[in-house]
Amino acid sequence: MKGLTAKQQNVLDYIMEFAELEGMPPTINEISEHFSITNTTSFSHVRCLQRKGYITRSSKARSLAVINAKPARHFSLTLSIPLLGRISAGLPLLSEEHIEKHIRMDPALLPKGISGSELFALQVQGDSMRDAGILDGDLLVARQGHQVGIGDIIIALVDGETTVKSLFLNNGQWELRPANPAYKSLFLPLEELQVQGVVVALQRTF
Repeated sequence: MKGLTAKQQNVLDYIMEFAELEGMPPTINEISEHFSITNTTSFSHVRCLQRKGYITRSSKARSLAVINAKPARHFSLTLSIPLLGRISAGLPLLSEEHIEKHIRMDPALLPKGISGSELFALQVQGDSMRDAGILDGDLLVARQGHQVGIGDIIIALVDGETTVKSLFLNNGQWELRPANPAYKSLFLPLEELQVQGVVVALQRTF
């Protein structure tokens, strides 16, 4: 195999370290973020590593593989949950370009019967759910789908914006109720509620 430049070696080292730590290879976006470079530059480094015989890559997401590297560890006791940069109408956008990174969670912390493939995470902005123990900066883990119950804490779209509130019925309308007296409830006609998911867990970094 051909020799590497210092930058190419750094990228190769990062790919191997990421795979060892996370149990899966990094995406082009994650390489770019780590080195503070553009996706075009990251892709150029990856192609050079391919041509020189250090890695393989297919068109599938997270398909980077280092040739002759030791197998990555598998985290059978944790779930890898995509942290989304944004969500929109319909189901959450789980394609690679909308995933900022993956977080890991012990499945024992989740309600029974939930599959990891059903989950996504979002970071809380604001303090409207403060009294429910949901603080600014927290990571909420939600289950995709539209099966919700009264009193559930849901992630919904209102006027194109994501909001986290408790769901209630009030005089024939949906009430999205905050958990902070400084905020007012939002009221929606029954047919206009767009549920992205139901919150099932929370992660907080101190």
